[in-house]
Amino acid sequence: MSAIEPTPAATSVPGIEGARIGVITFPGTLDDRDAARAVRLAGAEAVSLWHADASLQDVDAVVLPGGFSYGDYLRAGAISRFAPAMAAVVDAANGGMPVLGICNGFQVLTEAHLLPGSMVKNDHLHFVCREQSLIVENARTAWTNEFRRGQQIKIPLKNQDGQFVADERTLDELEGEGRVVFRYDGWNPNGSRRDIAGITNDRGNVVGLMPHPEHAVERGFGPASAEGPRAGVDGLTFFTSVLSSLVHA
Repeated sequence: MSAIEPTPAATSVPGIEGARIGVITFPGTLDDRDAARAVRLAGAEAVSLWHADASLQDVDAVVLPGGFSYGDYLRAGAISRFAPAMAAVVDAANGGMPVLGICNGFQVLTEAHLLPGSMVKNDHLHFVCREQSLIVENARTAWTNEFRRGQQIKIPLKNQDGQFVADERTLDELEGEGRVVFRYDGWNPNGSRRDIAGITNDRGNVVGLMPHPEHAVERGFGPASAEGPRAGVDGLTFFTSVLSSLVHA
């Protein structure tokens, strides 16, 4: 089998040259550099944002990456929601700015009440790390518009507080309003209610999910795919989707 060539940087989306996407680093963040690389591969400028700064530096979108912010003390994401940067994120998100929360970032978004529900320990009480198959349920958000509904994708998953929970009324609202964005396919790795892997707000600009798209953006380093081992790049579509959404904003 021939060696897999690395993924080249994506061509900039027409009309959005110079797009700036901020990636926030909290104490304990692990995947900020991976998220920034995904942004660059999609064709945008990655802007490093620090949790203690109130300014978002005029970015066009924001990524809250994975990790264990503040050591997951109290609850995962519970302390980070009070960071000065998050006050700016809440205001920007309410104004329509695209915001993506990945794993710990998803937990922060629920704690900040930008997304409903909460994240608790996996039902088996163990950390899980695997290549995870997902079904795209909503291809109309700022971060998923280049997918198609019903599409199966595969991106890495790694968490210990990944079980999405909400009361039945909230779950029914998410289902009825089409705000479930991703569902676990084949096996629910953490016991999330109704196999939910990711959700969006009613406007579609804020998306949170537990799996890690930033780890599936470059051939040779992603999950297995039909093209071979480590060839999966389904995660890159999250970042090209947001560029497309900015064009049509």
